[in-house]
Amino acid sequence: MDFVIRNASLPDGRRNIDIAIDGGTIAAVAERLPLQGAREFDAEGDLVTPPFVDAHFHMDATLSVGLPRVNASGTLLEGISLWGELKPSLTQDALIERAMQYCDWAVARGLLAIRSHVDICDDRLLAVEALLEVKRRVAPYLDLQLVAFPQDGILRSPGAFANLKRAIGMGVDVVGGIPHFERTMQEGAASVKLLCEYAAEQGLRVDMHCDESDDPLSRHIETLAYETQRLGLQGRVAGSHLTSMHSMDNYYVSKLLPLIAEAGVAAIANPLINITLQGRHDSYPKRRGMTRVPELMAAGVDVAFGHDCVMDPWYSLGSADMLEVAHMGLHVAQMTGQEAMHRCFLAVTETPANILGLTGYGIAPGCHADLVLLDAGSTVEAIRLRAARRLVMRRGAVVSEAPRASATLNLPGRPGQTGFRLGR
Repeated sequence: MDFVIRNASLPDGRRNIDIAIDGGTIAAVAERLPLQGAREFDAEGDLVTPPFVDAHFHMDATLSVGLPRVNASGTLLEGISLWGELKPSLTQDALIERAMQYCDWAVARGLLAIRSHVDICDDRLLAVEALLEVKRRVAPYLDLQLVAFPQDGILRSPGAFANLKRAIGMGVDVVGGIPHFERTMQEGAASVKLLCEYAAEQGLRVDMHCDESDDPLSRHIETLAYETQRLGLQGRVAGSHLTSMHSMDNYYVSKLLPLIAEAGVAAIANPLINITLQGRHDSYPKRRGMTRVPELMAAGVDVAFGHDCVMDPWYSLGSADMLEVAHMGLHVAQMTGQEAMHRCFLAVTETPANILGLTGYGIAPGCHADLVLLDAGSTVEAIRLRAARRLVMRRGAVVSEAPRASATLNLPGRPGQTGFRLGR
């Protein structure tokens, strides 16, 4: 064996597990394996998990905060306007440099798969070319899936549909949309139909920014579920944001949730961004804005959490840490029961991996040896501590390594006490 991790805890609750790795693949997972590895690592009871997965991000805008100015109001619409100001001055080299820097951050935090939307409303398709180059460069250590995203509206922006087709032809993976940004509700519904039909013809997945609004009458998710079922796209479609659902009346949602589940449409919430951009017109009480995560999960809908933005026109914070995303998500959704918190961990690992269609993901014989060792004993503790990543592996090779984050204290009457790992 090339590598054996000893004494690991796993996300499903198993403990004292050894994981044997050979040729970039997991060869065996069991207690006290008799196999010897060329290199062995004692997890000391810490959690080993498949890598984090971000199902919703904007890599073309990341790390551009302050260019050409800051978002003074912090609102969604000013962010969109600011991105429009920035686009004419973008260069491929700058886009690539910022994206590569972000991918470095991601790998250090055990984030090894990202679905990034890329704006196709610039006729130059500059960002598309840049992120396709980034995808090529990072392929040995990170799965980057690209969505052709018509930021200015597929019908509202002249030439957007032609640009989207060009982007798909260049190698972009997924069809995107933004129906709530079209001129009318009718045009929004028409855009969903147009894009889903195109995706069905091309055999592609769909991921739409859908109902990113406080307006309870923004109901494009209903159209997306209908078109998904009509066209046989079940299991290949995601609705991102879905924040209008937070403001809808309960009767309508009681009808909507089964439709989404029946159509096999996944939901992607973005806790950090949804709660900062939504509810801006409220005084008090002020809406939280994030979609109905626990209700969607209870209905059988696959729900993932995305980071969405890091240091860009919409959000000046962030660090590629999906545990921070899960931490915020469970607070906003009031998912503080033990099983609910565990499901929030799955919302940044297994569930988005399923949504992206990743193969060989997991901790079982035959899976890729893509693993993260966290400085925590369980999924809940990992979220609580935003645990340090002791080891990150890609195809059996260590791509990042760090010491445990706990500290030894020197306090009167309490010699040798340890901080940061409270409750273990």
